[in-house]
Amino acid sequence: MYTVIVANAPGLDLAPYRHLLDTAEWLVAADGGGTALFAHGYTPHLLIGDLDSIAGEALAAYQAHGVTIERYRPDKDETDLELALLAAVKQGASRIDVIGALGGRWDQSLANVTLLGMAELRGRQVRLIDYPQQIWLVRDESLIPGAVGDTVSLLPFGGDARGITTEGLAYPLRDGTLYHDRARGVSNVITATPARVQVRAGALLIVWTATTS
Repeated sequence: MYTVIVANAPGLDLAPYRHLLDTAEWLVAADGGGTALFAHGYTPHLLIGDLDSIAGEALAAYQAHGVTIERYRPDKDETDLELALLAAVKQGASRIDVIGALGGRWDQSLANVTLLGMAELRGRQVRLIDYPQQIWLVRDESLIPGAVGDTVSLLPFGGDARGITTEGLAYPLRDGTLYHDRARGVSNVITATPARVQVRAGALLIVWTATTS
């Protein structure tokens, strides 16, 4: 099942993501993400969080439409996005795209990236999307669905990543190592498609930035 989660990001414009929103089988608003959905005419299947960020008008509309609402105490341990991801797993999502997870406060953005390492997400395709960028976590191998000229960065996640082999990138690796405290993997470029990366031990964050005209 394909799920799209909209998180709370300042000034979030959903226009570039309509193709994702329109094809989602299950649409989730993580608290203030519901405000952006409401402003763009979307009604989520689920609204989740402590609901301290969503606009009152949006909340009232969703209540009137019978949207499933899961409200949590403000002093919870999990962030609203974490709760949304866990709800998507419980619902049986196999692919999850998250919009609005980046930008704004650095602590929240960094925490959202680390959520990609949640044990519950293993075996599922999960992306954080901030047009024209996407971030996802690789523990074995992944295609990079970009075009020639796009920028790709490979960032070790949770420690060193070893046994890395790439195809279709300007600066290739062959059974190489990227260290968590070095920036060697930043700003590679796709030279042939489909580009691909494999990692034997550890994990890599793939950050793909599409070329925009």
